[in-house]
Amino acid sequence: MPEILIVGGGYAGFYTAWKLEKHLRQGEASVTVVDPLPYMTYQPFLPEVAAGSIEPRHAVVSLRRHLKKTRVVTAKVTAVDHATKTATITPSVGDAWTMQYDQIVMTAGAVSRTFPIPGVADEAIGLKTIEEAAAIRDKLLTNFAKAADLPAGPLRDRLLTVTVVGGGFAGIEIFAELRSFASDLLKKYPTLTIDDTHFHLVEAMGRIMPEVSLETSHWVLKNLAERAATVHLDTQLQSAVGGKIELSTGESFESDLIVWTAGVMANPMVRSTDFPLEQRGRITVQADLRVVDGETVVPGAWACGDVAATPDLTGKGVGGFCVPNAQHAVRMGKQLAKNITAVLRGEEPVDYVHENLGAVAGLGLGTGVFQSGKFVLKGFPAWAAHRGYHGMAMPSFERKFRVVTGWWNNFWLGRDIVSLDDRERPRAAFEAFASRPKPAADEPAAAPAPEIGKAAGEPGPAYANPVDADGSAPAEGEKVGATAGGSARGTGASTDVAGTDKVPAAE
Repeated sequence: MPEILIVGGGYAGFYTAWKLEKHLRQGEASVTVVDPLPYMTYQPFLPEVAAGSIEPRHAVVSLRRHLKKTRVVTAKVTAVDHATKTATITPSVGDAWTMQYDQIVMTAGAVSRTFPIPGVADEAIGLKTIEEAAAIRDKLLTNFAKAADLPAGPLRDRLLTVTVVGGGFAGIEIFAELRSFASDLLKKYPTLTIDDTHFHLVEAMGRIMPEVSLETSHWVLKNLAERAATVHLDTQLQSAVGGKIELSTGESFESDLIVWTAGVMANPMVRSTDFPLEQRGRITVQADLRVVDGETVVPGAWACGDVAATPDLTGKGVGGFCVPNAQHAVRMGKQLAKNITAVLRGEEPVDYVHENLGAVAGLGLGTGVFQSGKFVLKGFPAWAAHRGYHGMAMPSFERKFRVVTGWWNNFWLGRDIVSLDDRERPRAAFEAFASRPKPAADEPAAAPAPEIGKAAGEPGPAYANPVDADGSAPAEGEKVGATAGGSARGTGASTDVAGTDKVPAAE
C-alpha cells in the first residue's frame, strides 16, 4: 500500500490523520503519524488551564486513543530527504532509523519566537504546551501561598507580580485569565488584598488584539484597568535578568512570573529537509496545500498549518497568507485529507479557502469579547459564546464530555486551587528518606541533611522508631540526631517556571 507519513501530531496533523481514517477505503493506504508527544494539544484552552478552569489532561487529545487506524510513532523526525522519499526517525531512547514513504505531510507546527532580550531565555515561560500552562498555574498558586506568610515588602511584591509580554489574542487571554484567577484566590488569603497583586502586560504596538476593531480593543483595555491590571502600550521589554523587568519607558519592577506570548515561528526542524522555504522559514505551498518550488509542484509532498506559507484566497490574510491560528489549522487538516485521498484515486485536489468567521476571546470567568464583522458581543454573552464555540470545536465526544463536565463541576464547587509544583521533582520525598548503604570504614560518613524548617546543624526531634541517616537503628542510649533528608519541598531557594533559582524562601 502507499505509505503516508504525517510529520507532527498537532492540529493540522491530527485532523489530517483523523479524516484520512474516514475517507480512505480499507487497504487503500497506510498512515503513520510521528510526533515526540503522544497527544494533540488544544491550544485555545491553555489560558483556562493556566487559570485552573480546565484540568490539563482534559485539554489534550490522545493520538493512540483516537487515531485507531493510524500507526502512531512517539519520536522526532530529524531529517527529510524528499529526493529519495526517506525520513529519519529519532526516538528518545534507542537508535534512529530511516522510513520510506510515498506521500509526506509536513505539519510540524510552530514554536515560541523570542528575541535576544537579556534574561528572557532564563526567566520567562511560553504558552505553547500543556506543560507550560500547568506550570504557570502551579507557580501562581505556590507564590500566593508563600506571599501570604510574608510581611509587606519587596519580596512579597515580587511573588505577587505577573508580567505578560505580547498583546495579541494569546497574551490578552492568559493575562485576563490569570487576573481573574488571582482575584478568586484572594478570597482564600485574608492577609492579601487586590492592591498587593500587580499585573503588567507589555505590548510594543500602540494597541492590543489586532484581530478585532480598535473600539473593541479599547473596551478590553478599560475592562482590564477596572480589574487592577496594567497594560503598557508602545513599550518594549529591554531586560528580564534575574526577574527584574526593565521597560523602554524607564519603568522597572521585579516579577516572579514572566509569560512570553510575543509571537511564534515555524518549527526549526523544517530546515533539516530539502523542501523550499520562504523568508520566514515556512514551507512554500500553493492553495491546494501541495508543496511548490516556485511554480513547480513537488510530487508527493504536502504541508499546512503553522509550518506552511499557505495563500489566503480570501485576500484578507497578512501578507497574502493565512494567519497561523487554530481556525485555519483545523480546516486545513480536513481539506488536506480530502486532497490526498483524491490524488490517490487519480482525481484533482481542491484549493483551501476559508472566510474568517470572527474572533472570540475569554477574559476570565464571566467575561469575554466576540467580534464578527461589525457585530460585537461583550461581557458574559461573549464569554458564553467563547465556551460554546470551543466546547464544540474540541475533537471527539470523549474530550468534549471531560471539558464540559469540568466546567459544570467548577460552577458548583469552584476552581481547584491545589498546587502540584513539586511534581517537577517527584522523587525528592523518596530520596530524602531512602536508606543507603553504609560508607566504607576508611570513608567519612556523609553529613545528614537538615530536617525541613531547621538550619543545618540544629538538632531534630526524637522519633518513636528513630533511624540514622544510613538506615540503621541507633544503639541503646545513643543520642538521636537530625533525620536524613527533609521533605519533598525542602528548604532554600524556590525554583521559577523556567527552572532558575531566584526567590529565597522565607526563613
